[in-house]
Amino acid sequence: MTFLQLLLIAIVQGITEFLPISSSGHLILIPYLTDFPDQGPLIDVAVHVGSLLAIMVYFFKDVAMLARGGFASVGLGEAPEAKKLFWWIVLGTIPAVAFGLSIKLGLFNGIATSLFGIEIVDDDLMSSIRFTDLIAFNLIFYGILLGIADHFGREVKKFEDMTWRDGLIVGIAQALAIIPGTSRSGVTMTAARALGYNRFESARFSFLLSIPAVAGAGVLIVPEIFEAGGDLAFEALIAGVLTFIAAFLTMAFLMNFLKKASMLVFVIYRVVMGAALLMLF
Repeated sequence: MTFLQLLLIAIVQGITEFLPISSSGHLILIPYLTDFPDQGPLIDVAVHVGSLLAIMVYFFKDVAMLARGGFASVGLGEAPEAKKLFWWIVLGTIPAVAFGLSIKLGLFNGIATSLFGIEIVDDDLMSSIRFTDLIAFNLIFYGILLGIADHFGREVKKFEDMTWRDGLIVGIAQALAIIPGTSRSGVTMTAARALGYNRFESARFSFLLSIPAVAGAGVLIVPEIFEAGGDLAFEALIAGVLTFIAAFLTMAFLMNFLKKASMLVFVIYRVVMGAALLMLF
């Protein structure tokens, strides 16, 4: 891939990962809207890792608090509140990990073929569902859900108020984001708003919950990147660094935006874009 393509991928990922408009959906659309070839799921995960590093830097204090909870869980220090939140994050990560491993092992291939008529290419479901109709439907459907949850959701909880039930519910929502067009940040913010978290705390909850899930995906995909050859590994590194910069700036913007505005602009964007995709492709 050229540097221009890597830069475009990084900017798209860095901006759309934290805005609730589906980063994976936008990454898949790049080949449709340009002359660039599809970058493939390996580069997609590499740029998600760049986004992950941006989260860890921006929310350094929260990450350090969760780390203390992890150490306290194995007897290193005393941090009861941090320990509780750490385990609720772990619990919320399980659905996404289970769903991701099931897809990687091909457990859903038969279901996808029989129920939805999806032709599985080389036993890779994730590559086989990278098509615009699915992205468009998910942009519209989950965008409307986000609007409903944001309009009717109460604003009474902070991240520190998380319970095991909240962690599990938002974790199940996060698992749905494996399907392109859903938006990991969007669907988890939707679930958090429905549970009573305010907009700022919903975003904070969403981003912190993403850390182990994205880190796990990165660990699984790194061996495949290196097996694919040196060029791909170098391209993944460049894309990851560029994404980190774009993602950090976007996150700073979003967290300030959500202190004073609603999710309506993102809902409108999702519905309009989804409708446009259905008409154009």
